[in-house]
Amino acid sequence: MNHKEFEAVIKLPANIRYEYFIKKVVDFEEVWGLYDDGWAMTSDDDGSMMIPFWPKREFAEYCAFEEWSNYKAQSISLDEFINEWLPGIEEDQYKPSIFWNRNDSAVLTVNVLLNDLDQELEKY
Repeated sequence: MNHKEFEAVIKLPANIRYEYFIKKVVDFEEVWGLYDDGWAMTSDDDGSMMIPFWPKREFAEYCAFEEWSNYKAQSISLDEFINEWLPGIEEDQYKPSIFWNRNDSAVLTVNVLLNDLDQELEKY
């Protein structure tokens, strides 16, 4: 990914970044998170725990700063994400935080995310 594309995408509104996330993770069959002896997590204003995910390594690395400065971008296969991660996130009552850009992200239920991924996968 070139710098111009990165800069354009990172500035998009959260809902458009979410659509980008769905298309890219299905296309490349991988999701990115931040890992350092455990996965990066955060919480919303209500105290609900969230796990952030990104569509590409570069975006995850961009967000590895402040409390996550020691974290490294790590990929998760799309199959593992759908079949293991998302059921585990739902069981733990966490929320997926999709494509945080140091400002905001798309936060939604596991069911909505799974449905959107399934709809995109049907195109392939």
